[in-house]
Amino acid sequence: VSTKLLRLIQLLSCFNNRCIVLQVRLRCTEGSVRWVHPGQALRVVLEPNLSSSRRGSVCIKPSPSAGGAVFVERAGRLELLVTEDGRSGREVFCFRAEGPHRPAIYIQASPESPGTGTRRRLGFRYELRDIRRAEATNLQGGLQNPCRPCDDTELLMAICNSDFVVRGLIQNVSHDSVRQTSQVEVLAVRVYWQRSRAFERHVGPSGSSPPWHGHIHTQLRCRVRPGGGEFLFTGSEHFGEAWLGCAPRYKDFLSVYHKARTERRNSCDFPLG
Repeated sequence: VSTKLLRLIQLLSCFNNRCIVLQVRLRCTEGSVRWVHPGQALRVVLEPNLSSSRRGSVCIKPSPSAGGAVFVERAGRLELLVTEDGRSGREVFCFRAEGPHRPAIYIQASPESPGTGTRRRLGFRYELRDIRRAEATNLQGGLQNPCRPCDDTELLMAICNSDFVVRGLIQNVSHDSVRQTSQVEVLAVRVYWQRSRAFERHVGPSGSSPPWHGHIHTQLRCRVRPGGGEFLFTGSEHFGEAWLGCAPRYKDFLSVYHKARTERRNSCDFPLG
């Protein structure tokens, strides 16, 4: 959505020093909104053209700013995501989009102090995801207990529906007390698939093909620690970041997968080796 377009809509919606709540409808399944010099309120309805998005998951990442509150509107009720001073209960908020009403984001701008001359911006990024993929992967804040190990059924679903599936080693684990997250540095032996470019190769001067390298995020309360041996990492990608889902040791995954294939209950064929 163009910032100039939003500003034009704002100007055309005001008369006699009175403004109405502005409304914008977005047709894309993911994107961002920036509102420069916000005034009054803006309601953004997420209404993509894809019929499959009628039942899905919505993830919202408010922009780091102050000067207005951000709400998510569900079933006619507003739920506060970010307060006017910029404080948020979580960095990314995910929820199911179900029912007859389209999900909407409501931004309420604070009155601007006269003479400040500060250029304020409010906004957010959003993603609409398929509900089956969302349930099979570990959305940040989306599961009641994302720290528990996956059972066999969840693991078999994860290798079919995750945004990324990677086999590799843990090089390092770092913790961020501010974001309340941990970051796992992974040296990947094989990248089976990935939705974006969370894992990349950096070719050296000799032109050789080095292993893949990337980072996976998870919640700090999960207390992730470095471990030896190969793991199979699965998970979801949000706003360019990989988030951890199921991550068994590779030998344990092989045992589960071979047993499921023998019993003909595997969810999909997986390229072993």
